Amino acid sequence: MRRRAYLGALGIDVWKQRGAAAAAVGDVTAVDVAAVDVATKDATTVKPDWEQLRKKVAACTLCALHKSRTQTVFGVGSETARLMIIGEAPGAEEDRRGEPFVGRAGKLLDEMLRSIGLDRSEVYIANVLKCRPPDNRDPTAEEASHCRDHLDRQIELLDPRVILAVGRVAAHHLLNTDAPLGQLRGKMHSLKDGRLPLLVTYHPAYLLRSPSQKRKAWEDLCRVKALLSERSQ
Repeated sequence: MRRRAYLGALGIDVWKQRGAAAAAVGDVTAVDVAAVDVATKDATTVKPDWEQLRKKVAACTLCALHKSRTQTVFGVGSETARLMIIGEAPGAEEDRRGEPFVGRAGKLLDEMLRSIGLDRSEVYIANVLKCRPPDNRDPTAEEASHCRDHLDRQIELLDPRVILAVGRVAAHHLLNTDAPLGQLRGKMHSLKDGRLPLLVTYHPAYLLRSPSQKRKAWEDLCRVKALLSERSQ
């Protein structure tokens, strides 16, 4: 009866045989409930591909930021990139254009990439948050936690060889730390149980305000280039 009720709820007709024949084939004419449970679970836990994830992010209302955004800022670049760059959150211009790292900070990031022989189109760029916080404030822990599944899926889909976290906020949320950025840069960090190298550097917006730190950022980029070379062999 339990099996018939379960199958009926799924819209599956169950044919019953009478007499001894029914006893002989009873297990064949009914679907095992546990097997249906597994199939149903698998169907509902299929992870989204790039296009599905993009639509999921665009429709996201998990936190209050969806009320004030112009649009979500999903990410841009090559979906087969070896290097993934992760910043903190969209600013006003990013919110208007739907693309991360635009304006003066974006131009400086492009120059930083060119300095190690990479074009913007060859990397993948995303943010911890997909919506702009009001007044460009730092993301809250709750906002970042709601967006983390989206970011983790981007990382999983891209499967980069190296991640470069730019800025204090991105580094803190990715590494679950509150250590000063000066202590985080220059060291090797990792995600995925040590299988994915992660390096930390200054945010381009900070470098525009503090150009004396560009030499240190250059050193970080050289480490990125060396690591990419090592992991391509």
